[in-house]
Amino acid sequence: MAEKLDLTTIKGVGERMAQKIILKLGGEEELVKVIENYEVDRLASIEGISQRKAIEIVNGLLGNPAQKFLKTDRSRQLYEEIIEKIMEYAHTSHARNKILLLAPTTHRELIQKRLDLVNKSRKMVSTLPLEKVTGLLKNLHFPKTSKPLYDPSKAILVENQEDMDYLMEIGINQYYPVISNVESREIQQYETVFYLYSSGEIELDDAGNVIMISLQADMAEIIPDVELNYFKDNEDIFRQVLELRGILKKESVLGEVMEILSTLQGLESREIDFDKVVKKARVEADGVLKESIKKVDLKGDEVLHLLNQGLPPKIEKIFDQVIRKARDQIKIETGVEFDPFFPTYPLEIDQQEVERIKKREISRYQIEAFDKKVKAAGQLSLLKEKVEKEISEALEFDYEFALGCFAHFYQLEVPEIGDEFSLEGALHLNLAQEEDVQRIDYHLSYPENVALLTGANSGGKTTLLETLAQISIMTQMGLPVCAKNARVKILDEIYFFSKKRSLDAGAFESFLHTFMPIVIKDSEKLILLDELEAITELEAAVKIISSFIEFIQNSNSFAVIVTHMARELMKHSTVRVDGIEASGLDDDYNLIVDRTPRINYMARSTPELILRMIYNRSQGDLKEVYRKMLEKF
Repeated sequence: MAEKLDLTTIKGVGERMAQKIILKLGGEEELVKVIENYEVDRLASIEGISQRKAIEIVNGLLGNPAQKFLKTDRSRQLYEEIIEKIMEYAHTSHARNKILLLAPTTHRELIQKRLDLVNKSRKMVSTLPLEKVTGLLKNLHFPKTSKPLYDPSKAILVENQEDMDYLMEIGINQYYPVISNVESREIQQYETVFYLYSSGEIELDDAGNVIMISLQADMAEIIPDVELNYFKDNEDIFRQVLELRGILKKESVLGEVMEILSTLQGLESREIDFDKVVKKARVEADGVLKESIKKVDLKGDEVLHLLNQGLPPKIEKIFDQVIRKARDQIKIETGVEFDPFFPTYPLEIDQQEVERIKKREISRYQIEAFDKKVKAAGQLSLLKEKVEKEISEALEFDYEFALGCFAHFYQLEVPEIGDEFSLEGALHLNLAQEEDVQRIDYHLSYPENVALLTGANSGGKTTLLETLAQISIMTQMGLPVCAKNARVKILDEIYFFSKKRSLDAGAFESFLHTFMPIVIKDSEKLILLDELEAITELEAAVKIISSFIEFIQNSNSFAVIVTHMARELMKHSTVRVDGIEASGLDDDYNLIVDRTPRINYMARSTPELILRMIYNRSQGDLKEVYRKMLEKF
């Protein structure tokens, strides 16, 4: 491929969009790599480029090879059917996009490179636990970056407007409010304040909810959740790829990623409900106090002490013991030691003390959690490039896996590139997975590069043409083919003209304008004609097709013509005639046919056998009609 690619040649891609694409990819050399490797996903990840447009760009810059090779509607349909069969084994958009771009080519090195890849993949597939691998490939995609979540409970503190403008420019305000020149009590309104200092000039009065970070720190040190959310959001994908690489016996950094993420488990859910714990402890303590005080026997002087000076020593001791036990229980449940009760009955909660502890612990926990997040984000950011490389390799594996499964389940074999078409044990793809299907042999070589194909209706003549077309198309796509052995010539174009009904004068003229220029094109072609005698009256059709035969015989092209007028054509040209002949009907009234054509043999069309088959499968009045027809044979 030429080093210089002009994106503006693609419809809908202007100069500005072209520059944006090159900039986002990292230069023109990267664009060349993207096109050569069919990296549609990289193009589609650029804002303003849809999946469809990305495919169009890659295909356009490759020169639309499929359009150059496939010259008729039927040849294009056969190509699309091949693509659809491969797509059944793809699980990711990456693989599907690459398969859609898998087009025939005339470049032998590229064909051989693809053949080697598919053959290697086929052998690999035969050794894998297919159900397990298929499950791991489902829903696999390149890691996605979640949108920023705005958290107004935290804030970024800066020293001046210049620093604020800088942070706004890099988009930090998408995550937290950015504040400056605030008083200490305003800072206390936030759970956590990140003081991004440049000189450290702001007095914070030992605020417990402030984390100091240098303004020059990396994003992962300022807002570690940006990096962490990327890994958390894509954790399922990472687990899939880790398991897949284990099956493929490949090393992975994703195990290390999972270990780092495990250190963060519970950070989000560790917030303690102090109010609930304190209220529960009070209820239990009140119950103990009530029962304990009932058992106290007070003397007269102790009652006077209670009336004049407060709690007597016996009662005071009970309160001390019960409150101490309640504090111990609170410490067990919260990890914090504090006294939230006034010694009254029932116990009264010191709400101010509870709020103080809550605020202090939240700040302490936020700082502790932040430190863990910063550490984890730093570790993960160092692994990110390797992680994304492993994901890309997994997506590429799905493409190779799809090709390998296609070749494996259709029992495809690598063709030999040669100067002829020689097929041994060939099958149409639609029959390849059926049992007890006859494989066929057929060949075309110089000087017999044109053949007439004769024989019974429903005998397989059209199927043979389609099999030839499939093998030619698949070979030039770089795919193994559905034949035990195949030698295939690399050609410039393939034409497949299907059966047509009689044409009126205008349509006949249009057909000639399309059909006849083919013979004078300076290109090597495979031309397949399926019963075109209906294009006009018989005599004219014979003259047109016989002229066509002579032109193709004197070229480097090949042609197979299915016809029922071989005798008439042989009067006007010397051409090889091959035949597929039915020898009778089996016990189920199916045609007994040797699907492999006999070379240099004119087969009968055997309408009588087909009529007898239909007769035996009919009922009632219709059967009687067919019986009377058979009497005339």
